[in-house]
Amino acid sequence: MRLIRFAAAVLACALLLAAPAARRTQSHASAFGTAIATLSEPGGYFDTDNLISNEWSYQQVLPDLQRRNVRGGAYVGVGPDQNFTYIAATRPTVAYIVDIRRDNVLLHLLFKAIFHHARTRVEYLALLFGRAAPADLDTWRAADVDKLARYVETAPKTDMAALRLHIDATIRGFGVTLSADEVRTIAGFHQRFAEAGLSLRFQSAGRPPQWNYPTYRDLLTDSDSTGRRGSFLATEDAYQFVRGLEERDLVIPLVGDLSGPSALANVGKAIAQRGEKLSAFYVSNVEFYLFRDGSFGRFVANLTRIPHAGNAVLIRSFFGPARLTPARPGDNSVSQLQTVDDLLRDVAAGKVRSYGDLAVR
Repeated sequence: MRLIRFAAAVLACALLLAAPAARRTQSHASAFGTAIATLSEPGGYFDTDNLISNEWSYQQVLPDLQRRNVRGGAYVGVGPDQNFTYIAATRPTVAYIVDIRRDNVLLHLLFKAIFHHARTRVEYLALLFGRAAPADLDTWRAADVDKLARYVETAPKTDMAALRLHIDATIRGFGVTLSADEVRTIAGFHQRFAEAGLSLRFQSAGRPPQWNYPTYRDLLTDSDSTGRRGSFLATEDAYQFVRGLEERDLVIPLVGDLSGPSALANVGKAIAQRGEKLSAFYVSNVEFYLFRDGSFGRFVANLTRIPHAGNAVLIRSFFGPARLTPARPGDNSVSQLQTVDDLLRDVAAGKVRSYGDLAVR
């Protein structure tokens, strides 16, 4: 009887995941896996899970991106799914997610598999958090994010074992070589989302989640500096744009140190081969660590190897000593834009001697 119930659950999950997305061909999968392997360099350690952002401020720059007409071209970023919000805002033709942690590649493979099966935003959230998706998906296309959040918080949990069978099978079809431990790591990430729900927070190793870090619900329902909901899940149009890139293997996660010997240089070559130019580079607060380690100069040298548009920008977040006055009371970070040309000019003029010098006051 238990076996029958399990088989029924697997069948139900298969029907749930029967998305109309086109089948991936073996050549596409091979090309995607090859791109990750050839663009990457050996990884490093960072003491965070990085499942979601810890930056309250990251949507605050979205209107500035629009005013500057930062759009199209190639996008480069670090970290988890806040990249999708910047991708939805800038509409690049290709995106590279470069992070020092191999675990970030694994997390993005989980996201990619869920995009593949999730025809709408509500289905994406349901699959990510291990909840049953509603039957009437079309009626949810115009729903606001508050309604989506309420649904995920009240929907019944799905059979995670059955769901994992399908997600793992989808990930295997991406053509990325994974060890058994890495497959278990991806499953562990998914389990964390399912167990914590929308209360999930960024967490550092050996420390409880910080009280001033936003939850997934906070980030999902947050607004930009004009009061507009800015998440990639705020509108169906934004979600479908990101999903379209994912389905065409144009969101490419790879392992690399921004100051490392090859990853950014490889990305620069790949962008040039596509005939594109960098439009936006989300560096978060990585430059803080580059200054601390004495490697900021190598990052700048790598940046010069990436062809960029005249209005291409770096998107930064500041915490701690370099922190500026937050745009909103209670924000734990400040996000700012700087053009790539301005950074390179300031570095050449000797104006950037510390991390604090990067802040625009």
